[in-house]
Amino acid sequence: MAEISRLLFARHLRSEQSTHVLQYRAGELVRSGRGLSFWFLPMSASIAEIPIDDREQTFLFHGRTADFQEVTVQGVITYRVAEPEVLAQRVDFTLDLTTGLWRKTPLESLSQQLGQLAAQLADGVVAPRTLRDVLEGGVEGVRDHVEHGLSTTSTLEDAGLALVSVRVQSIAPTAELQKALQMPTREKIQQNADQATFARRALAVENERAIAENELHNRIELAKREQQLIEQRGANTRREAEEASIAQRIEAEGKADRARIEAAATAERITLVEGAKAEMTRAEIDVYRDVSHGVLLALAAKELASKLKSIDHLNVSPELLGPLLANLVQAGTRKLEA
Repeated sequence: MAEISRLLFARHLRSEQSTHVLQYRAGELVRSGRGLSFWFLPMSASIAEIPIDDREQTFLFHGRTADFQEVTVQGVITYRVAEPEVLAQRVDFTLDLTTGLWRKTPLESLSQQLGQLAAQLADGVVAPRTLRDVLEGGVEGVRDHVEHGLSTTSTLEDAGLALVSVRVQSIAPTAELQKALQMPTREKIQQNADQATFARRALAVENERAIAENELHNRIELAKREQQLIEQRGANTRREAEEASIAQRIEAEGKADRARIEAAATAERITLVEGAKAEMTRAEIDVYRDVSHGVLLALAAKELASKLKSIDHLNVSPELLGPLLANLVQAGTRKLEA
């Protein structure tokens, strides 16, 4: 708002840059401008201050659709003052020259007019349609209709106003009706949630079954592998026994062959030795065949003497001594004759 200071009988006004000031004297406009600052005499001056920045006005409309259902439309209108002098003629923005405040409530009056105009335009969308059509059309349909109506009507232009934008925030039925309309969607969502739950449970059961089957297959596979392992161990044991038996048989055969070879060699050696001994014996017999009996006895005695270490007693019988002496005599005779 404007700031007014006094000095004796004179007053000074200082306004903001976002306001347009109009000074009248005797009903005539003597000063008009944005963000003015000037001295004036309060007894002869009338001053109006009009905001020229963008202003927002909310509107709330309660209407009835073609199927007799209550709806509420809530939105915001953004506008600005395009012609302050024209608006000052339609709405009283006169200042109290003592306080610098408006004498009346011009913005509330202007807001009421804009709200009524927006509600009238919104009713033109809601009234001829059913509730379902209005809700399906959404806030865009109501916004476009209200914005088009405010742009084309001469009401704003005649008041020196310019439309900036229109926003519709919500279109809502009554709480009970809204709950009833939401019920099918909620039920569908609940059904979808239940189906998702059932699907998760079915998937969990299927996963458990697959896990159980996998465990069963694993057990069967492990049993098969264990059986194969047992069979392989048995085969290995049999193979080891067979190989051990073969090895033992080969070893026994080798030992038998070696024994046979050794026996054959021993037999052959014995045969050779005994043959040699027999041959030597025959040779000795052949040598002694032509020797006289006395010589043989002498040789035998010599051989016997070589075998004996000591002789304690010697018994010579007459039967032995007689032939020996006879042979000795014969031998001496032959030697003499020779």
